[in-house]
Amino acid sequence: MKKLAIIIISIWLPLLGYSQGCTDADPDQRIKVFGFIQPEYQYNFSENGTNTFVFNRARVGVTGSIPYDFQYYVVAELSPTFTGNPYLLDAFISYNRFKWAKMALGQFKSPFSLELQTPCHKLNTIYRSHVVVELAAPLRDMGFMVFGGNDTTLIKYQFAIMNGTGINTIDGNAGKDFVTRVLFQPFKAQKILAIGGSVRYGTSAPKTEGATTDDTHLRYGFEGNFKMKNITLQAEYIYGEDVGSYLTGGGCGGPGTVVEGSIDRQGWYFTAMYMTSWRLQPVVKYEYYDSDVSQSDQFKYITTLGVNYFFNDWTRLQANYLLVNSQQGDDMLNNQLMLQLQVVF
Repeated sequence: MKKLAIIIISIWLPLLGYSQGCTDADPDQRIKVFGFIQPEYQYNFSENGTNTFVFNRARVGVTGSIPYDFQYYVVAELSPTFTGNPYLLDAFISYNRFKWAKMALGQFKSPFSLELQTPCHKLNTIYRSHVVVELAAPLRDMGFMVFGGNDTTLIKYQFAIMNGTGINTIDGNAGKDFVTRVLFQPFKAQKILAIGGSVRYGTSAPKTEGATTDDTHLRYGFEGNFKMKNITLQAEYIYGEDVGSYLTGGGCGGPGTVVEGSIDRQGWYFTAMYMTSWRLQPVVKYEYYDSDVSQSDQFKYITTLGVNYFFNDWTRLQANYLLVNSQQGDDMLNNQLMLQLQVVF
């Protein structure tokens, strides 16, 4: 049982890898088909007690290696949850000859935030933290990235020049977003600790009618990941400044909502989990999000009590109960129970 637990940990816990996608290409295969589906049940403890079955995510992709040193990666989201129609999620070509200067061109995840870089099918909880969804957006974008290092090096980094407009959307101005993430791994051989941070700065065409200057946005964050035997601890803090307009929501592929005005926002989360010898992994996450730093009543705390059960290397059941303490008076901020079954292929 101990060996089984170690295997599951190595497969499912988020490794701080720097592949933009959810899986790597097989060097011996020209094409590899992969994907995962996540049917889910949600119960919302509102006045009416609403509940629903939904497909959280349903993704299919292909990847492969092409001589010499090139890799392609394409993924489509088939779930109707976000937009009602299938859409292109990721599509990029990477050049991997040099360990410290790999390159990628296309549409991929923004190189920002520990939890954002964790693939959706390896998340510790069913959903990402609220601060990541709100302040790391756009979660995916089109651009060019240089990255290097791996789990056995002292330093890992990513640097990207991106549109800043989100998935499948061309840029509307001359400016671009500059995004970078750097990790320091002092115990690189044991992979015990990784600490680092991310920065994003960019401009976009003004959203306010009559405005003559571009909107600007700045993000910076700090992160830490500690792993010792069967225990994993993760924490992250993100701060965002927006001038002219800002984006709310979005999630994994959702378009989000553009709001006119300037705002400062911040938040953090802390996650602790333990892998038992019975394929059962209890998870506790505590998060804080302040949707307007200038106001005293625009914050919320969310506690997630969860458990992950691994039937095997490809199938996982997740149960999350969310306790919400909010000062925002938002009707959507109710306690929730969520069950999600996942199969990876």
